[in-house]
Amino acid sequence: MRIVLFLLATLFMGSAFSQQKYSISGYVRDTNSGESIHSAVIYNVEANVQSTTNNYGFYSLGLMSGLQSIKVSAAGMQSKEFQILLLSDTAIDFFMSPTEKTIGIATVRGKKSENVKNIDISTQTITSQTIKQIPAFLGEADVIKSVQLLPGVSSVGEGASGFNVRGGGIDQNLVLMDEAPVFNSAHLFGFFSIFNPDAVKDVQLVKGGIPANYGGRLSSTLDVRMKDGNNKKYEANGGIGTIFSRATIEGPIVKNKASFLLAGRRSYIDVLAKPFLNSDLKGSQFYFYDFTGKVNYRRKRDNFYISTYIGDDAFSAQNAFGVKWGNTTATARWNHVFNKKLFSNFTYFYSRYRYNIEFNSKDADFNWQSYIVNNSAKADFNWYASSKHEILFGAQSTYYTFKPGKAVVNNNNGTTDFSLPDKFGLENAVYIAEEFNPSGKFSYRLGLRVSNFMYLGKGNAYYYKPAVETGDRRFIDYVKYYNQNEVIANYTNLEPRFGFKYQMGQQSSVKGGYNRMVQNLHLISNTAASVPFDVWQPSTNNILPEKADQYTLGYFKNWGKGDDFESSFEVYYKDLKNQVDYVDGANLLLNEYLEGDLLTGKGRAFGAEWYIRKVTGKLTGWISYTLSKSERLVNGINDNRWYPNRFDRKHNLYIIANYKLNEKFSFSGNFVVSSGTPTTFYAGQYNIQGYTVPDAGSNARNNVRNPIYHRLDLSVTYTVKKRKRWESNWVLSCYNVYNRRNPFSIYFATNYQNTGNNAAIRYSVIGSFIPALSYNFKWN
Repeated sequence: MRIVLFLLATLFMGSAFSQQKYSISGYVRDTNSGESIHSAVIYNVEANVQSTTNNYGFYSLGLMSGLQSIKVSAAGMQSKEFQILLLSDTAIDFFMSPTEKTIGIATVRGKKSENVKNIDISTQTITSQTIKQIPAFLGEADVIKSVQLLPGVSSVGEGASGFNVRGGGIDQNLVLMDEAPVFNSAHLFGFFSIFNPDAVKDVQLVKGGIPANYGGRLSSTLDVRMKDGNNKKYEANGGIGTIFSRATIEGPIVKNKASFLLAGRRSYIDVLAKPFLNSDLKGSQFYFYDFTGKVNYRRKRDNFYISTYIGDDAFSAQNAFGVKWGNTTATARWNHVFNKKLFSNFTYFYSRYRYNIEFNSKDADFNWQSYIVNNSAKADFNWYASSKHEILFGAQSTYYTFKPGKAVVNNNNGTTDFSLPDKFGLENAVYIAEEFNPSGKFSYRLGLRVSNFMYLGKGNAYYYKPAVETGDRRFIDYVKYYNQNEVIANYTNLEPRFGFKYQMGQQSSVKGGYNRMVQNLHLISNTAASVPFDVWQPSTNNILPEKADQYTLGYFKNWGKGDDFESSFEVYYKDLKNQVDYVDGANLLLNEYLEGDLLTGKGRAFGAEWYIRKVTGKLTGWISYTLSKSERLVNGINDNRWYPNRFDRKHNLYIIANYKLNEKFSFSGNFVVSSGTPTTFYAGQYNIQGYTVPDAGSNARNNVRNPIYHRLDLSVTYTVKKRKRWESNWVLSCYNVYNRRNPFSIYFATNYQNTGNNAAIRYSVIGSFIPALSYNFKWN
């Protein structure tokens, strides 16, 4: 052995005078499952340079020849150090094992202090382990509810779909499932998300400094990555809960080369309620289900993935009405490594969101169907130009089909068709970005995205006259017919991106970022919270693309013996243009002349976010506080003055804690305090011939606020002793522990024939505490 070491040392010393530069490249994977690990850090001690794996776990790092020390680290994984004798370009895959106590949430994945050394700003990653630890409604772990506890994120209340980020609407978040966008991320009117936590690898939320490869929404990107499937061994997990059950199975098709994952959930409220329903309601339905499937195959230079999601919600009463809505996605991806420095990913995805409403009676039947479909192809490239420079570039093309409504009424007099014509759009984008990460103090990311959107025929395009008075409904000036795929409107926009980091020491840094975002899809809604039946519209000759310029600056600091605490303070300002609103009394559903009821204006959002997280020890968790303001200015609304957005909350405080008592018992809790959301009250009333008429006065919008929102959730987990390959636990949870009746909205019941006798009604979606018990298992 000594002779071997002597020869290696001699070879190394002999080559020291004629060193050459080579590259190591490959993947970082989980030892137990073979899953790729993105955002892992590969660090070279001698040269003080590093590479970070991309979304598919690939890395490339240029080094000098000779004996090199490589450290590999990632959140939730045991860090490893390797000695490599580098004499030529070398392909190396690194395998890592999970830590015994997985750290659930990280601002940036990586080794100690990596959150202050990485250039990413306003970016946070939640692992599936953390999602399962947070107490949730009816004891069911939920991706979106976990995201809502991050700084800068809020919602309008219980039962509301989606989430709001830094003053943006829910439609201004790009929500991706294995790169395919989903247009409604909620089950059961917002109480649960469509993502099965057992099938989720991790979730990344990007709120600011958004890279150039993302586009199409103004406020944020929520990138949900599904597991690839264990290619080492078979395993299954699932759970039985109060409202639904779930099951997941995964395993190798060809060991170490191909694997699969199948996951499903179904609620059973309708099954449990059926014995108690009378004969008229025996056929009623109230359930949701979803299915997630994925297969992948890999060989030396290529990886192939096919994934799909199918989910529906159904709510109906027999012989009365029926409502159904859901998402369907399919994604096919091919990763190819051209050489040691060039990585590529080619993607095709299909995404559809649709809903259906039916009403039945003895005299007539009504049926309304609507959907939005997109088909997209894109190519993304990573070129590792050097150990300090990485170039990212790519292109994407997406074709949209909008069906605003196919509505038919059947009665004794025949059939009446209220259907609206379909709409079509084509969106293309190209981007390029450079990351410069020297070993010194300053690094930057510079990017440019160029997007083009074309509103296409076939069909009539309406051109409207200016409103008689500001804020009034507009009327048609003339109509023009366009043939199939003929361009009606064309918009091209430049979207520059910039981010930087200045290292102030081993444990602190200052980061900043700017991004311009453009959005060509618009959710038209005038409800307090988004509902499944809201209307999606493309940019048209009347609706301009929405735009946002965001500026972000942050200070990041870690402290403690082993970087036990991570913290950040960020401020942001967002300037928004072409924000869509509506005239008073607008008709948004099945309205062929909808665009005449819409108004556009500008918006602004600004705030500060404090965040501190404890990552080690028996007690872990985080505290975040956001101070913010979000408002709009639209001519014709609120006397042409600024008014708050419906989802504006000035104060948001979140406290999340997890305490592991021993190997059997652990406790979790979260406490939420938020300012009330704005709403519109009428300013007075007047009496006409004995009738009371409410008066909002001066076309006011969101002129008062609901009372403060606060809630405490607790849970305790009992882990059953492991038996061979079987693991299980029981989770007892309580949502809204102290029985707070948080108001979702307040409205007035007016007695029009009795002056002054008007009752204010406080509507709460959750009116009491909700206990739940669930059983979770895993076989591996």
